[in-house]
Amino acid sequence: MNRSIRLATSALTACAALLLTACGGSGDDKDNGKIAGADTGRKKSASPSPSAATDGIDRPEIKLPADMKNVFEGGETRDAVKDAILADNERRINAVDAALASGDLKHSAIAFYTTDRALMGLSEYAKRAIGKNISWTGTTRYFDRQVTVFSKTSAAVTYCADESRSNSKDRKTNKVTKVKTSPDSYVYYNTAMTKNKDGVWQTRDLSEDRGAQRCQP
Repeated sequence: MNRSIRLATSALTACAALLLTACGGSGDDKDNGKIAGADTGRKKSASPSPSAATDGIDRPEIKLPADMKNVFEGGETRDAVKDAILADNERRINAVDAALASGDLKHSAIAFYTTDRALMGLSEYAKRAIGKNISWTGTTRYFDRQVTVFSKTSAAVTYCADESRSNSKDRKTNKVTKVKTSPDSYVYYNTAMTKNKDGVWQTRDLSEDRGAQRCQP
């Protein structure tokens, strides 16, 4: 399985192809074992993943190992609502990766940042990956992130992922399997977000278009 089974990618096979009714978009789920990487050549200011919230929400701690890095570009839109949505989207991505790295789904933050079909798909994906000791190493770059707000509790986030600088890793043996970069290393994601009663923006639906032209370098 090349480049590991990146959760946000293959997990959703369990949910079938997800259509985002909130923003009218759709994605093509392909369980091809990719995980995220970094650097296409299009450089923008990168924002570190949010570590501590100032909104008073009691959030679970999320830690990634030193050899696993996610870089998020464009995290500050100068709009407080959009910035909060992007921040929780980042935390959801990191929560999934932290579960892969630790092999601990039970104590992961996945359920804190996902709900509905996305929770079902990502949890099943993580369970399968952990059972096979599959993780990843390297850097993932997320870019061209766009937020559309529909209401006080509904929004959509679209973004590209550059998976060109990461590889599959066996969590038990630490053996790394290198994968050649191809057009499929670049993925377009379309996510539906909903704000719960605690003020957390959760991912409720997720689809992807692997090899999307709009995300190519």
